[in-house]
Amino acid sequence: MDLPSTKPYLVRAIHQWCCDNGFTPYLTVAVDARTVVPREHVRDGQIVLNVGYEATGQLNLGNERISFLARFGGVAREIVIPIGTVVAIYARENGAGMAFDAEVEASQEGIDRSSGSIDQPKTDPEPPAPPPGRPRLQRVK
Repeated sequence: MDLPSTKPYLVRAIHQWCCDNGFTPYLTVAVDARTVVPREHVRDGQIVLNVGYEATGQLNLGNERISFLARFGGVAREIVIPIGTVVAIYARENGAGMAFDAEVEASQEGIDRSSGSIDQPKTDPEPPAPPPGRPRLQRVK
């Protein structure tokens, strides 16, 4: 017998902790064909969403999916996120939260919903070599 995933329970717990302590809960999502989000806001295959009660309408943190209404550029949009595509939930103010492995459907990855065509993978050019001299640390969120 397979045990149910703990991920939806942990997402709900971190969301409640953020809200109870006055923090803004942010969700990072790995976007695939099952994910219904504004594609124009997707960067590097991911989207970061404010899932606080003030920013969402009809928020439902379910065991299979997260769904809500949110405004983008003043236009209300329906958002549907399969729980498997959640990469992290954290407080915007201090970064405290939890990260997860994404379960992106490889067979569905790169499919354009409107035309059904498959996007060619984009190859990014090599990043420039770091300048010589003293090394530096960079904080990445």
